Amino acid sequence: MIKLFNKTFLIISLLLLIVANLVPVSSALATGVYQMPSLVAGDRTFIVDDADVLSRITENKLKNSLENLANTTGNEVRFVTIRRLDYGETINSFTEKLFDKWFPTPEAKANQTLLVLDTLTNNDAIIVGDTVKEIMSDEIAQSVVDETIQVPVRDGNKYNEAFLAASDRLDAVLSGEADPGPPEVKDELSAQVAATFKSAEETDDQSATVIVVVLLVIATIVPMATYFWYQGFSG
Repeated sequence: MIKLFNKTFLIISLLLLIVANLVPVSSALATGVYQMPSLVAGDRTFIVDDADVLSRITENKLKNSLENLANTTGNEVRFVTIRRLDYGETINSFTEKLFDKWFPTPEAKANQTLLVLDTLTNNDAIIVGDTVKEIMSDEIAQSVVDETIQVPVRDGNKYNEAFLAASDRLDAVLSGEADPGPPEVKDELSAQVAATFKSAEETDDQSATVIVVVLLVIATIVPMATYFWYQGFSG
């Protein structure tokens, strides 16, 4: 009885220890605005890859492109990736709070663009300052997160491709050039539907042919069988 009690106590203790260790780990994986590094307008930190999904080559390309944009136009773009949000936080609320933390005044916000992606859910958000809004419409800004980022992400979590495409598009728009637009989406579903529809037609044609042949066979054999049966019965 004592041995059984000791074993039970040991098992419960181990379970409690595991649970106690899991909770802090789970919380540590979440990212809050307070964990983000501090920066101000004019800072040359353009990439904060907290989720560690961007390659070094991609980061260098983004840094060079965004730094050149800032130097030539005064418009600054920041890309942020996080692993997951704190409990109760949304990607929009996180982005707004981070924007306020980094750029607390309207003047500091004016030429800023902030794009944040949560890699756990692949949700993203963008927020821009008043001066940027004069150059880039809300429709284009929303298209950047809904299409330019999301199309490569949905196609196998291609984060590097997504951010490079977003950088190119934002660079063009914020430099006063024509908007290159979102990436083209291949309508694979339509192609599959068309292929399926064609196959169905072919199947129907084959089925119809089989039915016709069967009917012809029946139409030939039944009268003959009936005739021979009748002759045999009469004899």
